[in-house]
Amino acid sequence: MKTKVLIIKLGYSETFDKDVSRVSSLGDVIRSTVILHLFKNDDVTWLTDEKAIPLLFGNSYIRRILTYDFTTVLQLQNEIFDVVVNLEKVPGICAMADTIKAWKRFGFRFNPLSGDADCYMFAENAMKMVTNDVHKQSHNRTWQECLYDLFGITWKEEEYVLGYAPQTEEEYDVGFNFRVGEKWPTKAWKLGHWKQLEKLCMRNGISVSWQEGEDNIYHYIDWMNKCRIIVSNDSLGLHLALALKKNVLGLFGSTSDREVHLYGLGSALVPERYFDCRPCFRKACTHDEECINLITPPIVMEAILRLSANIKDNAYHLCRP
Repeated sequence: MKTKVLIIKLGYSETFDKDVSRVSSLGDVIRSTVILHLFKNDDVTWLTDEKAIPLLFGNSYIRRILTYDFTTVLQLQNEIFDVVVNLEKVPGICAMADTIKAWKRFGFRFNPLSGDADCYMFAENAMKMVTNDVHKQSHNRTWQECLYDLFGITWKEEEYVLGYAPQTEEEYDVGFNFRVGEKWPTKAWKLGHWKQLEKLCMRNGISVSWQEGEDNIYHYIDWMNKCRIIVSNDSLGLHLALALKKNVLGLFGSTSDREVHLYGLGSALVPERYFDCRPCFRKACTHDEECINLITPPIVMEAILRLSANIKDNAYHLCRP
């Protein structure tokens, strides 16, 4: 008999960040799919925000996707699960998760004494990252490693699991994934840099496509699949590109490049000048210039050329008899 598993990930709280909101972080949802490898032979239900459903729909490791609302909560409170995994730190969601009948629990729970989110066994490091800014700023482990810590299991480079299969083929050399979500504006490389990078690409005979499909996740994924290389801020697009196994160049300023594992598909670009406050994980910068903008277009252009050369070299070796 299959183990019955409930995963709660709405994206209202970044798993390893202290801020919470009612705006779903879709990037945090898609990268949480790495834990599905732990339950690939089980009966998995995933509770999420309505906006995140397209990221999970069609996923062969998930039997049932439920939208978070009052009637769904009532339903879950009357079901019995073998395992409940709660990846949300919103106190009310933690309290709700604790009321669902299960034999085992992982992730975050409700603390009735403080009224705040707390953690189950194995999640102490996760809570330390949430509550201790110095620890979060200085740690060197990937996000996936920290996520697997919640289960007391070593991450072995398991990948994201995306259900949707793109309906397009490659047309462009480089795609500019230039937009960021409203929750984290300091992740954005300024538009003037993107325009300058486009000119540099044109001079080098490299075709460019600008981000499309923001109104529809499937259109967005289809656009991304048309590009051989994705240049991206640290955002949903970066994680989707990795899920699609695209060649990627990630631009990092206020957030940590050390947390993002690129699966050997590209490289992370960071400011060349040292900042003792970086990564600050702040939503607003206290300096005159946001550090991500000190990554110059010529530096990104050089990285594109290097990555393009590696792609061609690998293709040559694959095609040799």
